[in-house]
Amino acid sequence: MKPLRLVAAFMKASFQEEAAYRSNFFISITTSVLNLGTGVLGIVVLFGQIQSLQGWDLPSTLTLLGVYLTVSALRSLFISPSLEALSGMDGEIWSGAFDFTIMRPVDVQFMVSLRKWRWFASFDLLLGLGVLLIAVIQLGITISPAQVIAFVLALFSGVVILYAILLIFAGLIFWSPGVLFTWIFDGLFQMARYPLSMYPGWLRLVLTWIVPVGVITTIPAQAITGALSMQNLALSLGLALVLVVLASAFFRHGLKRYASASS
Repeated sequence: MKPLRLVAAFMKASFQEEAAYRSNFFISITTSVLNLGTGVLGIVVLFGQIQSLQGWDLPSTLTLLGVYLTVSALRSLFISPSLEALSGMDGEIWSGAFDFTIMRPVDVQFMVSLRKWRWFASFDLLLGLGVLLIAVIQLGITISPAQVIAFVLALFSGVVILYAILLIFAGLIFWSPGVLFTWIFDGLFQMARYPLSMYPGWLRLVLTWIVPVGVITTIPAQAITGALSMQNLALSLGLALVLVVLASAFFRHGLKRYASASS
């Protein structure tokens, strides 16, 4: 139960830290609404010119956008804040404060993965789920319990894949402390808001197997619409398991390269 108590303490401390700057709440809401508006507007404009794109119509593409917004909100809620505290512009690696982190009697990967929470992202999560709900209603389909279970599993695997990729990019800082590798990933992740089938074959290959951001959103969207096969769901779960194991091994290997700021 100790890890759960630690996570609860991390969440409480993060909430108290954010509550001290209440003006940020309104800034966060404005930014979230603008991001939602531009995302929806882009898709509406696109499908104002065409009826479908590689088998994706307006409601199904909005479903994909809803999944993208939901996953992005979960990333902003607890994945990115923690990893950015390690490898960001003012992160512990640059400042030397990482010395104090590795001295604590807690697993280092656990610490750098869950210690920071950005509660304002909860509003983004509600918006993402709202877009997803509206898109499913527009599809006019009946969602079965099996589809709900498949969606939850696919969404879980997508979040795990996202965490594994970000952990790998964050771990690269042990080799090159002056490079913000997660910024490189952000550009690729933006592509996950659109169907994989709309990209050229070589880029689709990259977004599926090399940096699988397309799998993170496309698989859950197919699950909720009933277009996902059990084989692809199993592949998604297997990919998540493999990536998180590799990411953990990579991070721990990089950790051995860390030179203490006091050394």
